[in-house]
Amino acid sequence: MADPIDPHTTSRIADCTLVKLARHHHENGNLTVLENCTQMPVEFVRVFYIYDVPAGADRGGHSHYRCHQLLVAISGSFDVTLDDGHQTRTVTLNRPFQALHITPGIWRTMQNFSSGSVCLVLASEHFDESDYVRQYEDFLQLTANKRP
Repeated sequence: MADPIDPHTTSRIADCTLVKLARHHHENGNLTVLENCTQMPVEFVRVFYIYDVPAGADRGGHSHYRCHQLLVAISGSFDVTLDDGHQTRTVTLNRPFQALHITPGIWRTMQNFSSGSVCLVLASEHFDESDYVRQYEDFLQLTANKRP
């Protein structure tokens, strides 16, 4: 069996897409449901959220070999900068019915958190430290042979 292809050599920021989540409007408030179904680009097995981020602090600062992530600003707003080793793009998340799908092999940083913001993260993999690339220099080496 051949070794799997490292997504750092093939992934592009264009592979990271905004996903519109279904909104159910009600007089007493709106409801958005996240389920592993046709609405989701992959199945998710882990959920966590990031909150109480101090003013000026950044989060993220890593890429993954296997893990897909879906980020949702369920409260407030923040920016996500995506980097494939050759191009970068910044996406502002500020709607609880919109999610950003980040594919493996993409470096991400999150910054400019508004006061009271909450970032919900759905992950396709259970936590595994070996799935992370945490040093940007290592990420650049992994993406060096990628064609722009």
